[in-house]
Amino acid sequence: MLAVNFRDPAHPEAGGAEQHLAEILLEAVRRGHRVTWLATAFPGAAPEAHDRGMRIVRRGAWWNFNLVVPGVLRREFSSPRPDLVIEDINKVPCLTPWWTRSPVAVIIPHLFGFTAFREASLPVALYVMLLEALIPSVYARSRFVVISESTRDDLVHRGVPRERIAVVHCGLDHEVHRPDPATPKSARPTLVFVGRLRRYKGLDWVIRALPAVRARVPDARLQVIGDGPHRAHLERQARAAGVSGAVDFLGFRPLTEKVRCVREAWALVQPSPKEGWGLTVVEAGACGTAVVAADSPGLRDSVRRGETGLLVPFGDEAALADALARVLEDRALRERLADAGVEWAARFHWPECAARSLDALLAGAGRH
Repeated sequence: MLAVNFRDPAHPEAGGAEQHLAEILLEAVRRGHRVTWLATAFPGAAPEAHDRGMRIVRRGAWWNFNLVVPGVLRREFSSPRPDLVIEDINKVPCLTPWWTRSPVAVIIPHLFGFTAFREASLPVALYVMLLEALIPSVYARSRFVVISESTRDDLVHRGVPRERIAVVHCGLDHEVHRPDPATPKSARPTLVFVGRLRRYKGLDWVIRALPAVRARVPDARLQVIGDGPHRAHLERQARAAGVSGAVDFLGFRPLTEKVRCVREAWALVQPSPKEGWGLTVVEAGACGTAVVAADSPGLRDSVRRGETGLLVPFGDEAALADALARVLEDRALRERLADAGVEWAARFHWPECAARSLDALLAGAGRH
């Protein structure tokens, strides 16, 4: 079994998509499959490694991986060829059915669509959209596993038959993400954001709304956990908005510290215009923290509107400021959202997600 994804779990920018794929592949290892994960190289990484029974092969770089994959499949994975190729389309499609005679199954967290223009230059965004437009024809014989109804609907709209798409929601590590009575909420009204600092993640929208939030809740602060190429811009934006003293850019943090910050926060904010599922909002709910999120694809699947969190039209600064201020001002609302979040998160488990996802992927190759 060969999995193709831009990053492997050791990559410095590995996130929820890599965790999701790893859980599925580790289930395959437990069932006795030989698993290889083809990903990009990164500074300091060995060209090959092993991780929990999986062979990791690193070729190319983040900017040319999809162009390198055809040659790698031809040179290194054609004799013998894999019984199944699993392509995780997490950046742009590598169009693997063109380059291998093996059956191909596909995992898609989400497609960029027009959100590509929020992150990339015009030529690159057009390139991404062109590659995504090829998916229905290039993967015409493939089965798809997606992590939300929103992604399924996107694929159907693009021309992929609904019957070839299985929706399997992400799991959760309940040993890590759970309420902890020994960790009280912060004494100061605190919002937390967890994620990569990239333009398309929407954190600039939160910073624009923060002055209006502080007009109602003067002590409110925002903790930003994560890093990325957009950090310097966001720091300048916070200074220009006069809220730099209320925004703490904490960078990457160890898992235990990140979970502690989420538990202490009064609410987690997730402002992305598009997600595959929104694992961070479910993790926050599991930790007993209320959520305010964009009413966008993926997040409207992982947040139960008005029950586990408040959903706000993406880009509406006044609506976002009002929702954040409401949650910070109203303790009863926060606690109601938090309690419902714990209950909602309890239904998601990685072993079930991995088993159901792998079954669907293997069915596409006629194997079980």
